[in-house]
Amino acid sequence: MQQVDMNSPEFQAELEKTWSFVEKVNKQFGFVQHPQEDVNEGVAMGLARNKLMYGKRYCPCFMVIGETKEEQKAADNRICPCTPALEKEIPEDGKCHCGIFCTPEYAKGEQQNSEIEEVVHQHSRGLTQEEAVVLLAKEQLDGDELEALIEARMLKMVEFFLLDVRELMEYKMGHIVGTDALVPTSQFYGEIENHSDKKAQPIIVYCHTGSRSLQVQHAMKSLGFKQVGNLRYGIISYGGAIQKG
Repeated sequence: MQQVDMNSPEFQAELEKTWSFVEKVNKQFGFVQHPQEDVNEGVAMGLARNKLMYGKRYCPCFMVIGETKEEQKAADNRICPCTPALEKEIPEDGKCHCGIFCTPEYAKGEQQNSEIEEVVHQHSRGLTQEEAVVLLAKEQLDGDELEALIEARMLKMVEFFLLDVRELMEYKMGHIVGTDALVPTSQFYGEIENHSDKKAQPIIVYCHTGSRSLQVQHAMKSLGFKQVGNLRYGIISYGGAIQKG
């Protein structure tokens, strides 16, 4: 199999043709490119490479099966824009498997998520109310994200119920400031009935490392709680204020 020199005039010319191809597909189907440029660049370079190597723009995210053109055709390798992307991935997920072709709605959401990630992890500024609402809808949160949401709740941007599902001894050793209630997993099904009036409101649960709270999250959903988020790595991942007693 021939090797492709990414710096060669031949490759650069094919890469330029590939970008024109991408623009044509976007215009034809109403797609947009991924908001992360490195995603688009990686896929475009892979498409150009495959065109030079195989004569077709095979999807660079999958192995090309077959040594000869006949074998490659018989193997039904994905050719961009591939049928699975057009018929299933983009309609259902908002993007193709490689990510270069997206719906405008998906791209907008990804851009918004990237901005939120910058806020909560780099602490560059506080969340806006819209960002807080989007973040609160996540099912799995990390420590920075929960800390940002607690701050947003203090500023009256969002409302949610923060639930510790560890045991009483653990709670007394230290719990997150802003915790609204303790429902130990050892008494879960009896204690959760005391909060059945909160099934329609957002709830965030946490434990020590995130394992028990993940189980509680699934159990609460099965009981009819509509929106339950989980502190994915538990209180040990939380860098905010902790209170004893």
